[in-house]
Amino acid sequence: MSTLVTGTTGQVGRRFVPRLLAQARPGEKVRVLVRDAARAQRFAELGAEVVTGDLRDSEALGKAVAGVDAVVNVAASFRGVPDEEAWAVNRDAAVELGRAALANGVQRFVQVSTGLVYGRGRGRLLTEEDESRPGGTMWGAYPESKAQAERELLAMDGLDVRVARLPFVYGEGDPHLAQSLMWAKNWAATQRLHMGHHADVAQGLLRILHAPGIAGRIYNIADDAPVTAVELHELNGVDVPAELYERTDPDPFFQLTSTDRIRRELGYRPLYPSVYAARVAGAL
Repeated sequence: MSTLVTGTTGQVGRRFVPRLLAQARPGEKVRVLVRDAARAQRFAELGAEVVTGDLRDSEALGKAVAGVDAVVNVAASFRGVPDEEAWAVNRDAAVELGRAALANGVQRFVQVSTGLVYGRGRGRLLTEEDESRPGGTMWGAYPESKAQAERELLAMDGLDVRVARLPFVYGEGDPHLAQSLMWAKNWAATQRLHMGHHADVAQGLLRILHAPGIAGRIYNIADDAPVTAVELHELNGVDVPAELYERTDPDPFFQLTSTDRIRRELGYRPLYPSVYAARVAGAL
């Protein structure tokens, strides 16, 4: 199988591609789409084919998908970008990539999305059958554009689309863990964040990519132990602001997802069931 991966210079993509290459069987190929070939030198050294072009360029998309069997669309634009850029990358480019894949006979399309598409909580763990409920403190152009991209891609007749919804991703030098304090400093002490190590995100994506007979399925990827705002401060070696203990958690299950489906159907088991397991293993 020949697989195209987008978003390969981002935090998730740059850690996923080496794992995809490492697990490639004889004859299987990996292609990466990047805007700057120099940033993909490491992938080329590992054996990937590098195609240069912008995800928002339809001509580049046609070139990128030509001759591949599968696409893993990791590309995303979020955190601090203008809303119009988030929509252009997360929805418009993703849908155009899907159309290009369909036109070129691509067999499988993995859309990498986010658990933020659920929006408001349900007072329980979120499942893949839950519809999106816009709103909440984390709602905005990023989750809304990702939610619309999911809907449009899943509606494409003839394209085998699988969706992976990611949690808060961390590990292997990713600065996300430190950046979590941007939000956690404003939370209640007991408010929780559902996380997933890069190794487990890659594991989940590989299972979703290779599994037969799952067209149209959506899968949550996450670890087993969401952490509180207090724990996030402690993990970052920062004093816990006293005001955290004065606040009330508005929804104890906000953004906490069930992983029952990916466990039952695809055999997923997190290598790092908690951030503490990753810390002990030296994988932060």
